[in-house]
Amino acid sequence: MGICGTAMGNAARLLKTQGHEVCGSDTGIYPPMSEVLEQAAIEVYEGFSAERLSKLEIDHVVVGNAISRGNEEVEWLLNQSKLVYGSLPQLFSDSILMNRQSIVVTGTHGKTTTATIAAFLLERSGADPGWLIGGVPNDLHSGAKLGKGSAFVIEGDEYDSAFFDKRSKFIHYRPQIAILGNLEFDHADIFRDLEDVQRSFQHLLRIIPSSGYAIINGDEDNITALLPAPWTQVIRVGEGPNNDLIVTNFVDGPEGSSFTLQWKGVHWAQINWSMHGFFNARNAAMAALAAALASGHEDPTAYSLRRLSTFRGVQRRQDVLLFRNDWVIIEDFAHHPTAINAAIKALRVVYPKRQLCACFEPRSNTATKAIFQEAFTAALSQADTIFIGGVHRAENIEESNRLKPDSMAKDLIMKGRDAAAFSTNQQLLDYLKDVLHTNSNGVIVFFTNGSFDNIQHEAVAYLKTK
Repeated sequence: MGICGTAMGNAARLLKTQGHEVCGSDTGIYPPMSEVLEQAAIEVYEGFSAERLSKLEIDHVVVGNAISRGNEEVEWLLNQSKLVYGSLPQLFSDSILMNRQSIVVTGTHGKTTTATIAAFLLERSGADPGWLIGGVPNDLHSGAKLGKGSAFVIEGDEYDSAFFDKRSKFIHYRPQIAILGNLEFDHADIFRDLEDVQRSFQHLLRIIPSSGYAIINGDEDNITALLPAPWTQVIRVGEGPNNDLIVTNFVDGPEGSSFTLQWKGVHWAQINWSMHGFFNARNAAMAALAAALASGHEDPTAYSLRRLSTFRGVQRRQDVLLFRNDWVIIEDFAHHPTAINAAIKALRVVYPKRQLCACFEPRSNTATKAIFQEAFTAALSQADTIFIGGVHRAENIEESNRLKPDSMAKDLIMKGRDAAAFSTNQQLLDYLKDVLHTNSNGVIVFFTNGSFDNIQHEAVAYLKTK
């Protein structure tokens, strides 16, 4: 249930490769996950239907964490006393991660890219790892693989596991090596405040064994506040001098970036790759260290990092949908103020001579709330033009707690930006078409963790007719 979530879809594909018959149901079925499931010959049912479900021969039901009481399939399921059901994290704990060296990648931002880099390095080294990645990697055959090696790389989301299990997903994942990339307040629907989020990360630290490793962002105060953790081995990564693995000499440019890794003041490695932004350099450092430790190498600079020069990232992370002399259209998964801030800074470096237009869909459970309104406004103000789409499921949020795009647009205009807010995404697209018709030499980036009602692809189609 909820098969088109990125983790759920990739998990379904992995189960299919194990020989299970797999099908699923969901709403909002759109690429890339809809295409991944179709290629894997996994049947996906549109919408939820208890009648349809009752006619299937089922051995096990995996309930996605977006599914809750009141869903007619859930209500039918709970009335079946002999039918086995559980959460996706519990399924992985019991059937996949047992007897594996689990590399759990956590953090508010960058989990998918970091996990993909770790899996990519292990795969290219011949370690035959397994992985479950909440996205579509460009350099791996899929977002999920069982693998025959000991290492298994998995994204560890702090979000809850299911409506019947409110523990963070990563608590189930048996971490032998855990990456704590960053930590900010998010998921306002289940966490009260930053301290509440930190408490869940402290629980993760407590289950890392003494023979394991906690690889932490040593520049992030919200993470270092969780220390000390004397029961396990803690390694700090960042640009500050107190880190064990230091990222230094970072230089970004239109063709990519370069940086140096310094391990404990002794060993060095120079990295040149096509990715942008210091945040991705730090992600690479942490992933490389995790891959090295999983392979028995304490020094990550000795771990064939030249392979990073061919790394091409993950779909929907600064994904270029159209590149022409007049317009470049990009889709990016960023949906938190810090992530949007970093993405716009990176795009400024890549396209220094182009006007930058940011289109933002307030869609996540945190982005639709007023709690980050000022932070979103500040992050988006780095663009020249800002268009804000309709608040996703606004009718379900009390007006006093709801993000107010009109107020954001007014604040952005006062900051000297061209800005507008729209009640629907279709209205945004209609307005954008006029901009595309009358202007040129720009970059348009669509920030969304959902579909944005497909308007980014409609904008591309419109431009191709010009």
